[in-house]
Amino acid sequence: MTTNQDDDAAAPAIAVVRLEALRARIRDIPDFPKPGILFRDLTPLIGHGPSFKDVIRLLAEKVDGRRPDLVVAVESRGFIFGAAVAAELGVGLAPVRKPGKLPFRTHGKTYALEYGSDTLEMHTDAVERGARVVVIDDLLATGGTAAAAVDLVREQGGHLAGVAVVVELAFLRGRERLEGTAVDSLISY
Repeated sequence: MTTNQDDDAAAPAIAVVRLEALRARIRDIPDFPKPGILFRDLTPLIGHGPSFKDVIRLLAEKVDGRRPDLVVAVESRGFIFGAAVAAELGVGLAPVRKPGKLPFRTHGKTYALEYGSDTLEMHTDAVERGARVVVIDDLLATGGTAAAAVDLVREQGGHLAGVAVVVELAFLRGRERLEGTAVDSLISY
């Protein structure tokens, strides 16, 4: 018979095994979207039901303690994870999209990517003043996308409770652009 103390000691080892199994489902695509970029493709992970379910549970566990009222999910792969986490936590979801995709009044932010620049928009009424918000995306690289989403939340008067991602490319130091923000990632390269 196993004691609770034995279970507690085994928990970190089980977590490592779970994360390594998820990491094994991430496919590397060299030279995408342009030469010199190694793209981390999460579609095999999403396409495997048990792995996808595991990722959603792990992300929800990471952000639940931050007591979010709202999940802000970043286009497009962030929608996949953000919507599922919002449903798991029983909170609302606000999408952050590329220009011209949202039907109501929007506010936008332009930001730098590791391979160019882009703009994100959010409805002007997406975040209630004082709401606790967690931003969720699939990947954190240079931090430009996450920083733009964070700025949009703060400009609407939201209280940023944190940022959570499935994959972090730590060598690109995206956390530095989010200084002062709690950042959680499941898998780091």
